Amino acid sequence: MSLQQLSANKVFGGQHVRYEHQSTVLNCSMQFAVYLPPQVELGKPLPVLYWLSGLTCNDENFMQKAGALKAAAELGLVIVAPDTSPRGASVPDDPEGAWDFGLGAGFYVNATQAPWAKHYQMYDYVVKELPALIEKHLPVSDKRSISGHSMGGHGALICALREPQRYQSVSAFAPVCQPTQCPWGEKAFSHYLGAERETWGEWDASVLMAQATQHLPMLVDQGDADNFLVEQLKPAALQDAAKRAGYPLTSRLQPGYDHSYYFIASFIDEHLRFHAQALKA
Repeated sequence: MSLQQLSANKVFGGQHVRYEHQSTVLNCSMQFAVYLPPQVELGKPLPVLYWLSGLTCNDENFMQKAGALKAAAELGLVIVAPDTSPRGASVPDDPEGAWDFGLGAGFYVNATQAPWAKHYQMYDYVVKELPALIEKHLPVSDKRSISGHSMGGHGALICALREPQRYQSVSAFAPVCQPTQCPWGEKAFSHYLGAERETWGEWDASVLMAQATQHLPMLVDQGDADNFLVEQLKPAALQDAAKRAGYPLTSRLQPGYDHSYYFIASFIDEHLRFHAQALKA
């Protein structure tokens, strides 16, 4: 499997590079972005933070809006930002053209239902295929952490909770904490996973956390002015699960912040330092 470079820009002494490749897991061509900090020139493999974006986003949103690259350069962190769903003319989309399902809304699950299952295997893509590709072609180590926003925060949490041995730490901004019990999650899961709701818990962070026996450093930020907080995000479900499981969750409610990238930009440096401490321990 090869990488095609699409663009490269120097920033904070490092390089922001966009790549395209053919994904076997997703059965389509995919694009992703990588920030390579200036420390790559020293020749030592660097740790990686995987960032999973939210609904309607692609690989470009975080890199352009979050203001993360200066701190990543200082900390010597590689950041990898994949797309949020499979793409292409052959990939099915929401038949009604809605923004919260289909293209741009893969929910980081492995779909089991037709026609979605052929392409929508986003969990296997971000957990297995993409890291293997990154570690083969780029100057990185096998030390990984994961973070994300909204739908991507849900993705980061389930990746870390399902396979904690693959990561050193996990964080999230405004994650969907209980997708089995919110409109976004119920819509996506009923299509991708089918009508049998008992199977949905395999992809619900609040369910997975309550069952967790291996713990990672976890930081979650929510904004108390987020319009989606009560109906869609449900942070209390994750907090309750952490208490039941004795999970070392640091959950913060930030006054006055909403769901936007202004919120992410305000606290991203803290999240990067949190991950750098775990990755370099």
